[in-house]
Amino acid sequence: MCGANATVRGLLKEIPADFGAVVLDLEASPEHLTRATTEHVEHMLIVAEPYFKSLETARRYHHLAVDLGIPRVSIVANKVRPEDGDVVAEYASGHGFDLAATVPYEPSFSEAERLGVAPIDHAPRSPGSEAIRALAGRLTEAPA
Repeated sequence: MCGANATVRGLLKEIPADFGAVVLDLEASPEHLTRATTEHVEHMLIVAEPYFKSLETARRYHHLAVDLGIPRVSIVANKVRPEDGDVVAEYASGHGFDLAATVPYEPSFSEAERLGVAPIDHAPRSPGSEAIRALAGRLTEAPA
């Protein structure tokens, strides 16, 4: 097992059950799934753009995550332009995926990346930032 994945796995294992929500932003790679880094994951979000290759990759990761026993796996549509219509929602529905959120294409996010700052800090009132905050709010709500 690679050292980075072993470290993440070890840290996750040490977090007390009553700690609350822990959010990890892992690189776009199936390595996390194949190295047991996700052993303690309760809800995995797979980010997909509204393009066939991205959606097909999300489908493969979704199946792998479910096969590994991750209790909840959802898709987040990212960089969705108005002309993309409901392509991600239709794909998710057609494959039985939960679509957790849709984040619109946000030109200011590219600028934030170039500046090395968080998008929601760079453009806090943009529709993309609002969509991210709404998703974070739903994910961190206490279960009923």
